[in-house]
Amino acid sequence: MNTNLAPTYKKLFGDHWILWYTISNSYSIIEPEFKLLLDSYLESNSTIDFSATISDSIDVSDDITYSISETLFNYLKDCNRPYSSPIIPLIPLDKSYRNISKQYHFEGKTIQIYYNSELVLKTVHPALAYCCIKSSDVALATFDIYLKDEDLYLFKNECLISRVSKHDYHLIQGKFIMQLLCTLHDKQESDWLGTFHGSTITDGNSSILFIGESGKGKSTLCALLAANGFDLLADDVSPMLSKDKHIYYNPLAISIKKGAFNVLEPIISDFDSLPLVKFNKTKGDLKYIPCEKPKNNHYPCHAIILVNYKPKANTSLEKVSVKTILETIIPESWLSPNPKHAKQFLDWLTDIDMYQLTYSNTKSVTTEISKLFKQLNKKL
Repeated sequence: MNTNLAPTYKKLFGDHWILWYTISNSYSIIEPEFKLLLDSYLESNSTIDFSATISDSIDVSDDITYSISETLFNYLKDCNRPYSSPIIPLIPLDKSYRNISKQYHFEGKTIQIYYNSELVLKTVHPALAYCCIKSSDVALATFDIYLKDEDLYLFKNECLISRVSKHDYHLIQGKFIMQLLCTLHDKQESDWLGTFHGSTITDGNSSILFIGESGKGKSTLCALLAANGFDLLADDVSPMLSKDKHIYYNPLAISIKKGAFNVLEPIISDFDSLPLVKFNKTKGDLKYIPCEKPKNNHYPCHAIILVNYKPKANTSLEKVSVKTILETIIPESWLSPNPKHAKQFLDWLTDIDMYQLTYSNTKSVTTEISKLFKQLNKKL
């Protein structure tokens, strides 16, 4: 059979196998029974050989064997759709779009960003507004973000980083955050194992990554924890470095939707004075809560928690399968296509605990997370 379609890495997690394919930089999660069929298919020289192999364990006709073989081939073909990085064209920076200038200061490092309009300003400025300063310092890096002919452009030091449709503004946000992190931590994009769509909290020893679909309460939970003695390491985008498999500090403020205002207002000091940001109808009204920087720039991550806020629900923290975690984290995260990084990611998953958290009560959820940190730190 076509062994060129075989996965590069295979790792067993409890009742599930995780497979990774180099060509597509994709992960798949399969049951052990399917894994046995897949291995038999890849190890067979022909459909006849495959039929003889599986007939030892199951009684099937030639037609059914052919159907199984075709299903496995189509599955592998889908798992091997080529991954390719977008080609960045050589487009010069148009400085005539430098209508708004902002400088941001991060512990001795100054970043300059130019925007062409108040609308474009809202793509990244609200999350960094607390770092904005009135200064003419020499910038470590200069960014330009502008809208031209229905496309959004992102330049760094006058080199085009990304160009997307204005409707895909979140892609510009993601690229900007990656380049900002590279600048602040003195890294290249190729140094990162990945950036997880999730928020990370630290107790000063280790960290926990909180994931969940939009609106499930992960940012709200992190704001609660940050107000109760923990430190925010990263909100919404949590970057992991390949060198040490630690999650690194992301300076963006916590983005809070209107639905959580009443939960946080009595807990967060000066919450009412935070500016109200109206970006678009989909996002609705937002507030951005700045947090103090943790003592260190990075911490090891020893747990992933899938967050689910439910009004009037009892607080519960239960272990879940890797399948549940990966089905949430993979679709919206960026994971490096480097085979070395893919192996590191799978190895890291082996070493961490995975949970699902349901909560509504702010006091009990803080207590639950405190207990978990104590358990995790005993393993250090």
